[in-house]
Amino acid sequence: MNMEMLLYLMLGILVVLYLVWIWKLSFHSFLKWSEANQRANELLRSVLSSEQYDQLTRNGYLDIPSPSDPVCIYRVPRVQGLVKVIEQGRHKESLCLQAQEAVPDADHVLIHKLMIEANEQIYLQTANRLALVGSGDFLF
Repeated sequence: MNMEMLLYLMLGILVVLYLVWIWKLSFHSFLKWSEANQRANELLRSVLSSEQYDQLTRNGYLDIPSPSDPVCIYRVPRVQGLVKVIEQGRHKESLCLQAQEAVPDADHVLIHKLMIEANEQIYLQTANRLALVGSGDFLF
Protein backbone atom coordinates (compact mmCIF):
# COMPACT_ATOMS: atom_id res chain seq x y z
CA MET A 1 0.00 0.00 0.00
CA ASN A 2 1.53 3.27 -1.02
CA MET A 3 1.61 6.42 1.08
CA GLU A 4 -1.16 8.19 -0.88
CA MET A 5 -3.62 5.32 -0.32
CA LEU A 6 -2.77 5.24 3.38
CA LEU A 7 -3.40 9.00 3.62
CA TYR A 8 -6.81 8.67 1.92
CA LEU A 9 -7.73 5.77 4.20
CA MET A 10 -6.82 7.76 7.32
CA LEU A 11 -8.72 10.79 6.02
CA GLY A 12 -11.78 8.60 5.36
CA ILE A 13 -11.64 7.20 8.89
CA LEU A 14 -11.40 10.71 10.35
CA VAL A 15 -14.44 11.84 8.33
CA VAL A 16 -16.47 8.84 9.51
CA LEU A 17 -15.47 9.45 13.15
CA TYR A 18 -16.39 13.12 12.82
CA LEU A 19 -19.82 12.25 11.36
CA VAL A 20 -20.48 9.74 14.16
CA TRP A 21 -19.51 12.37 16.75
CA ILE A 22 -21.86 14.98 15.15
CA TRP A 23 -24.68 12.42 15.03
CA LYS A 24 -24.23 11.58 18.73
CA LEU A 25 -24.32 15.26 19.68
CA SER A 26 -27.45 15.86 17.61
CA PHE A 27 -29.18 12.78 19.00
CA HIS A 28 -28.31 13.76 22.57
CA SER A 29 -29.71 17.29 22.00
CA PHE A 30 -32.86 15.82 20.48
CA LEU A 31 -33.38 13.55 23.51
CA LYS A 32 -32.88 16.45 25.94
CA TRP A 33 -35.35 18.64 23.98
CA SER A 34 -37.91 15.79 23.90
CA GLU A 35 -37.61 15.36 27.66
CA ALA A 36 -38.00 19.12 28.18
CA ASN A 37 -41.14 19.13 26.01
CA GLN A 38 -42.60 16.22 27.95
CA ARG A 39 -41.94 17.89 31.32
CA ALA A 40 -43.36 21.20 30.07
CA ASN A 41 -46.55 19.51 28.83
CA GLU A 42 -46.98 17.72 32.16
CA LEU A 43 -46.52 20.98 34.08
CA LEU A 44 -48.96 22.84 31.83
CA ARG A 45 -51.56 20.08 32.26
CA SER A 46 -51.19 20.26 36.04
CA VAL A 47 -51.61 24.07 36.17
CA LEU A 48 -54.52 24.52 33.74
CA SER A 49 -58.09 23.65 34.67
CA SER A 50 -59.67 20.89 32.58
CA GLU A 51 -61.74 23.51 30.71
CA GLN A 52 -58.63 25.54 29.90
CA TYR A 53 -56.70 22.48 28.79
CA ASP A 54 -59.62 21.34 26.61
CA GLN A 55 -59.80 24.78 24.98
CA LEU A 56 -56.06 24.77 24.32
CA THR A 57 -56.04 21.32 22.73
CA ARG A 58 -59.32 21.79 20.84
CA ASN A 59 -58.85 25.35 19.53
CA GLY A 60 -55.08 25.77 19.56
CA TYR A 61 -55.20 28.73 21.93
CA LEU A 62 -55.92 29.63 25.54
CA ASP A 63 -58.11 32.61 26.41
CA ILE A 64 -56.92 34.34 29.58
CA PRO A 65 -59.28 36.94 31.01
CA SER A 66 -57.75 40.28 31.90
CA PRO A 67 -57.55 40.67 35.68
CA SER A 68 -58.24 44.40 35.37
CA ASP A 69 -60.66 44.72 32.43
CA PRO A 70 -63.75 42.45 32.30
CA VAL A 71 -64.25 42.94 28.52
CA CYS A 72 -60.63 42.08 27.60
CA ILE A 73 -59.07 38.66 27.03
CA TYR A 74 -55.60 37.57 25.97
CA ARG A 75 -55.61 34.78 23.38
CA VAL A 76 -52.35 32.85 23.78
CA PRO A 77 -51.53 30.45 20.92
CA ARG A 78 -50.55 26.82 21.60
CA VAL A 79 -47.35 27.32 19.62
CA GLN A 80 -45.12 30.31 20.11
CA GLY A 81 -46.41 33.41 18.36
CA LEU A 82 -48.30 36.64 18.85
CA VAL A 83 -50.81 36.97 21.69
CA LYS A 84 -54.05 38.56 20.53
CA VAL A 85 -55.71 41.19 22.73
CA ILE A 86 -59.46 40.87 22.26
CA GLU A 87 -61.83 43.51 23.61
CA GLN A 88 -65.58 43.03 23.35
CA GLY A 89 -65.05 40.26 20.81
CA ARG A 90 -62.83 42.33 18.50
CA HIS A 91 -59.13 41.86 17.89
CA LYS A 92 -57.66 45.13 19.19
CA GLU A 93 -53.89 44.52 19.04
CA SER A 94 -51.25 41.81 19.22
CA LEU A 95 -48.46 41.38 21.74
CA CYS A 96 -45.01 39.90 21.24
CA LEU A 97 -43.12 38.63 24.25
CA GLN A 98 -40.36 36.05 23.90
CA ALA A 99 -38.11 34.21 26.29
CA GLN A 100 -34.40 34.95 26.00
CA GLU A 101 -33.67 31.26 25.49
CA ALA A 102 -35.55 28.56 23.62
CA VAL A 103 -38.40 27.08 25.67
CA PRO A 104 -40.96 24.41 24.81
CA ASP A 105 -44.33 25.62 23.50
CA ALA A 106 -46.11 24.47 26.66
CA ASP A 107 -43.79 26.63 28.77
CA HIS A 108 -44.52 29.55 26.44
CA VAL A 109 -48.26 29.23 27.17
CA LEU A 110 -47.65 28.92 30.90
CA ILE A 111 -45.30 31.93 30.98
CA HIS A 112 -47.97 34.15 29.41
CA LYS A 113 -50.72 32.84 31.70
CA LEU A 114 -48.72 33.33 34.88
CA MET A 115 -47.38 36.76 33.90
CA ILE A 116 -50.84 38.06 32.97
CA GLU A 117 -52.44 36.75 36.15
CA ALA A 118 -49.59 37.81 38.44
CA ASN A 119 -49.04 41.36 37.17
CA GLU A 120 -50.85 42.38 34.03
CA GLN A 121 -49.35 45.87 33.99
CA ILE A 122 -45.75 44.61 33.96
CA TYR A 123 -46.73 42.08 31.30
CA LEU A 124 -48.08 44.88 29.12
CA GLN A 125 -45.03 47.07 29.76
CA THR A 126 -42.68 44.22 28.81
CA ALA A 127 -44.45 43.08 25.64
CA ASN A 128 -43.96 44.69 22.26
CA ARG A 129 -47.34 45.99 21.08
CA LEU A 130 -48.46 45.66 17.48
CA ALA A 131 -51.53 47.79 16.82
CA LEU A 132 -53.96 46.73 14.11
CA VAL A 133 -54.56 49.25 11.36
CA GLY A 134 -57.47 49.20 8.92
CA SER A 135 -58.16 45.69 7.67
CA GLY A 136 -55.83 43.96 10.09
CA ASP A 137 -52.47 45.23 8.88
CA PHE A 138 -49.86 45.63 11.59
CA LEU A 139 -48.32 48.97 12.46
CA PHE A 140 -44.77 48.41 13.71
